[in-house]
Amino acid sequence: MARRRVVITGMGTVNPLARSVGGYWDALMACKSGISRIERFDPTPFTSQIGGEVKDWTRVESESYSARESKRLDRFAQFAVQAAIEAVDDSGLNFDDEDRERCAVIIGSGIGGLQELETQTERMLQGGPGRVSPFTVPKLMANAASGTISIIWGLQGANFAVVTACASGANAIGEAYKLLLRDEGDIAITGGSEAALTRVGLASFCSLRGLSTRNDEPERASRPFDKGRDGFLLAEGAGLIVLEELQHAKARGADIYAELVGYGASGDAHHITAPDPEGVGAILAMKRCLQDAEVNSDEVDYINTHGTSTQLGDLAETGAIKKVFGPRANSGLVVSSTKSATGHLLGASGGVEIIASALAIKNGAVPPTLNLENPDEGCDLDYCPLTPREMDVNVVLSNSFGFGGHNACLLIRKMRD
Repeated sequence: MARRRVVITGMGTVNPLARSVGGYWDALMACKSGISRIERFDPTPFTSQIGGEVKDWTRVESESYSARESKRLDRFAQFAVQAAIEAVDDSGLNFDDEDRERCAVIIGSGIGGLQELETQTERMLQGGPGRVSPFTVPKLMANAASGTISIIWGLQGANFAVVTACASGANAIGEAYKLLLRDEGDIAITGGSEAALTRVGLASFCSLRGLSTRNDEPERASRPFDKGRDGFLLAEGAGLIVLEELQHAKARGADIYAELVGYGASGDAHHITAPDPEGVGAILAMKRCLQDAEVNSDEVDYINTHGTSTQLGDLAETGAIKKVFGPRANSGLVVSSTKSATGHLLGASGGVEIIASALAIKNGAVPPTLNLENPDEGCDLDYCPLTPREMDVNVVLSNSFGFGGHNACLLIRKMRD
């Protein structure tokens, strides 16, 4: 029996660059940065005062979801719902025509409703237990995004959340892909969402000394693979896609962005926050992804790297790519980090970055690595520095690596018969 095939038929995003897929791509191609001084609260006491913030956000902006319903969601779930609405609209799906028992929702979030937890903790400390909202648990739980999205459209297929730190979105997409391959559904709304840019979230990462403190020049602060990098930039948003079994998509005449052909996951088994310096887990995940896709390493045109702008992470990923791709790594393979423009969206990164990867295939262009002016001595790949590059993109690998040693890689390719 022939293996089922899975394609991307819809995409949606909310991120520091834009609140739509089209706006996101245009900003990437224009080399815009989504990094600025934080405005939601006074960042002055923090060592890092900048980040990838979704500006002027109040609620889900859709006629299909009311202001009252939106207020009952934490910010991270609001982002997810907004992205899901765009993705479903983009796909052209009408769930009244679908078997809802075969429609899955799998959403990743590294932290979940951190803002709600912070808000209700303050209320309790100031006014006692009776001041805590009855909506606290439904708002802060990491599965609130997947549960809400399934409720909106009445989807009764597999429904769960993935929590693997910065690999959450990619793991969610990979698990949705595998579910469709196993013929346990025909459609999946999947990706990641995060809203950890709160006072406690920022303070926590500042204490870890993982964030850039280049506060006087925010747009230049995220600089993956550059010798002057001094940490990542905390960001927020969501990236969701609609995955669909190929024949199902063809039968309804859906437009197809790309085919998802491979997924590889692994664990570093090394350290709770630091990556394995030899990139052992990353190597294993990339190899498993290529093997799952039945794609040779020399067929990959572009890698959307994890590329966070940390000292250890960028070196480890560069070394891992060299070990997986051999001579190809320095001869014809293009890589870049879109986190240079968005900052690090933690559990949402995999979803936002698979969208950039799919658009690279569709539009024949690779988004740049911004601010890469002086490459680190150990970072010697073709990182597509500073400006986008027009080229034929057929196969893309997207890497996501998270605290806890979680590694997830996705491989997509241009649609072919």
